[in-house]
Amino acid sequence: MRKKLFLISFVFISICSFSQRSSIDTFLSDSSLIHASVSIFIADPDNGEIIADYNSGKSLIPASVMKLITSAAALELLGPYYTFKTTVGYAGSINKKSGKLIGDIVIRGGGDPALGSKNFTENYQDFIGKWISEIKKLGITRIDGRIISDDSYYDYLPIPDKWLWEDSGNYYGAGVYGLSVFDNMYEIHFKTSVDSTHPVITEIIPNECKFELKNRLIANGTTDKGNVFAAPYSKNGWMAGSIPSNKEDFILKASITDPPLLLAKILNDRLLAEGIKISKEPTTARLEQKSLIEPIVPVTETLSPPLSEIIKVLNHESINLYAETLLKELGKRYKNKGSTSEGIAVVNDFLHNAGIKTEGLFIEDGSGLSPLNAINSRELVNLLIYMKRTGKYFKEYYASLPYAGVEGTLKGWFMDPVFDSRLKAKSGSMTRVRNYAGYFATVSERNMVFSIIVNNYTSPSKNIISGIENILKEITVTK
Repeated sequence: MRKKLFLISFVFISICSFSQRSSIDTFLSDSSLIHASVSIFIADPDNGEIIADYNSGKSLIPASVMKLITSAAALELLGPYYTFKTTVGYAGSINKKSGKLIGDIVIRGGGDPALGSKNFTENYQDFIGKWISEIKKLGITRIDGRIISDDSYYDYLPIPDKWLWEDSGNYYGAGVYGLSVFDNMYEIHFKTSVDSTHPVITEIIPNECKFELKNRLIANGTTDKGNVFAAPYSKNGWMAGSIPSNKEDFILKASITDPPLLLAKILNDRLLAEGIKISKEPTTARLEQKSLIEPIVPVTETLSPPLSEIIKVLNHESINLYAETLLKELGKRYKNKGSTSEGIAVVNDFLHNAGIKTEGLFIEDGSGLSPLNAINSRELVNLLIYMKRTGKYFKEYYASLPYAGVEGTLKGWFMDPVFDSRLKAKSGSMTRVRNYAGYFATVSERNMVFSIIVNNYTSPSKNIISGIENILKEITVTK
């Protein structure tokens, strides 16, 4: 396997080795990069030629290009047809005469990150209606018990401990639970008026997500700078910052603090609306302090989309929840524990077995949201080459990346016609971080693999992106 990764055996240099240096020199001479760190590595995977190498061994914050590592490990170790399963059943017995269930309806989570997600088909979203239909077929008219979500599939630590507090309440910081739903995200709708006034909440979707959330927002300007602060499993929190003024319907997206309990409440309310009486309040395995619910009689189950589809949405839309779920699932399958730490151990083993040098890689999560992650452009390119040359599922991996200019997080970027149908890549961004990595073909049909990581620049991000575009365009045209 190491022989196939011939790039690893090269002696790498810390200066740019690209013969046409103008675009890289111009980029690096930008005054906004005086205090920045930059890592560039571009190579031809077919013949091993290094096209550009600048600080390729320097460990830098990857942001969401970290998802390239997580999705590669998940595809190779779990396979593209892998699915997650959510089971609905009952514990207890049914009196056929009276229609009474003496016991509980149990929703047993299996880690599915896409349950009820709008990113997938409408039929998949209507899973609750199907559950109710199957429950009613049992002749149940009364439940002498409750609706309980068994959320014990993963650990009860929804977010990685190296995430920032300010991220956890927002939609992109949604945690991973043994039972997730609606991308673990809810919407807060506002009507805003003139600057410096407090916006008015008009609706919360789903309605069951209403809880004590202090509104410290103001309406100001045209940019969304609003944040939600709420910890997993909490029953209160607050909103702060500013959201655009003079909007009839502005939507702030937040993370659901207890998705398993939310789903139990929704099923409970829907069954009550169908005329089925329930004697006790909905709850979860965590709240009952049970690591596992007693055996259940299965009634119906919902399968997730195949892993290849989940990863395609993950890399197109850069969904942190999906990446963190895959990390925990790797820990569950290979270490028998669905935790972030065990998942990271599995990913490191995968990288080692693939011949990737891990000494300069510091992995703290699966999505790249933690600012304590660090990778280098050289080993990221070597991973992309491994997937292309040796990986079992490169077709699915390549398909998961958006095309430049037209798809996902690359929509509206790399718009020059020279990139049309030639460039597929993953972007990564956070404050003062802008990165890209992926595959492209030159006009002479040479294949290229690249990674460009930029940390701590001082100009607008669009200037950094423009510089990266110029580097890739020059190579596309000249090589």
